[in-house]
Amino acid sequence: MAELSWKHHTLIQALLSRGPLREDEFHSIFNDATGKSPGSHQQLFNEYLRKINKELAYVQFELRGCRNQYDGKVYYGVVNNVADEQSKLGTKYSVAQIAFYKAVIEAIVQDATAQGSISNIEALNIRLESQVQTGDGSQESQSHVPPAFKNFSISQKEKTLHDLINDHWLCSTSNGNIGLGIRSFFDLRSWFRNNDVPSCDICNEAGVKADLCHNEACTVRIHDYCLKKKFSQRRAERVCPGCGTEWQFSDQYSEHEQEVTVPTQSQAPSSSGPSTRKKLRSCKTEGVHAADAGPSQSSSPVPDLERKPRRSTRIR
Repeated sequence: MAELSWKHHTLIQALLSRGPLREDEFHSIFNDATGKSPGSHQQLFNEYLRKINKELAYVQFELRGCRNQYDGKVYYGVVNNVADEQSKLGTKYSVAQIAFYKAVIEAIVQDATAQGSISNIEALNIRLESQVQTGDGSQESQSHVPPAFKNFSISQKEKTLHDLINDHWLCSTSNGNIGLGIRSFFDLRSWFRNNDVPSCDICNEAGVKADLCHNEACTVRIHDYCLKKKFSQRRAERVCPGCGTEWQFSDQYSEHEQEVTVPTQSQAPSSSGPSTRKKLRSCKTEGVHAADAGPSQSSSPVPDLERKPRRSTRIR
């Protein structure tokens, strides 16, 4: 088995040291290292990624491509596929900060309007006690709430939000709200699916930030960039794929979007590139379990969230 070259190491090190990179940034690094542009040498680019993932699989890491649901841009990053107690030790966040992050994530995915965000005030008003199974809410059960949760102050929440945004676990949206960061889209992919977060009708990935069908009885939601791809086809009928209701769609979304492909370690190249490449429109790499809950890397079942009022949805 051939070892990775310094060029492969350069790509891996760039992602590990800088965190997730935009597609153009990652392509630029590939171009600098190999002297080849991914746009005109797609087969070579795919082969590099396939070989990297083959080696990373031995340490249960994976290089992924992922689309940010807020701006539609593609990012590349390295994800830890292990979600155990040992992997949690690598985080710089305290237990209370992790609980706060979990509560924010839960509030965001429960947004029935699929705006994919909550206000700063909503985030600061989150109570960490909701992250502890306290039974019937009696005084005895309340005694099980850690003091660090009870005493987690507003200023501590503000600092934690600031740190989570800087580390790309959360983001500040264009209207000043709190949304998911690109690292959450990478690492929460399995959690979205396991916990029945409503998916996009086009790409089948979690529709955290998406457009909803105007028919209130219909549960279809579609990402903006998936709408752009679907309705850019001249013959495409601009109606809901679920109920047939006319879909309000602006012509500003008429530009074509390219699909993202990241060959996995088991996929062999062919004359026209990897023959079994798995398409990624939004963090798509089938059969792989992510580190399921961001900084804490854990998960738990939750109720169906489609078009329903907010309810308790815990990430454990």
